[in-house]
Amino acid sequence: MAHDEHNRPRKRGAFALIILGAIIFITAPTYLSDNPELGMTAIVFGFIVGGLGFYLNYMRQKTGGN
Repeated sequence: MAHDEHNRPRKRGAFALIILGAIIFITAPTYLSDNPELGMTAIVFGFIVGGLGFYLNYMRQKTGGN
């Protein structure tokens, strides 16, 4: 089957990481405003989680990874 790989459903775990990273990135300053160091750490963590999800969802497909 030539198009078997094309017709497979995509894994949604990477997209969930993007959403989770965005939620952490946006809400961390609100909830952690009393402790700036922890707030900045949460913002960086949200950026890293979202970036990992982006890599797994989009970049890995273009490079031919599974």
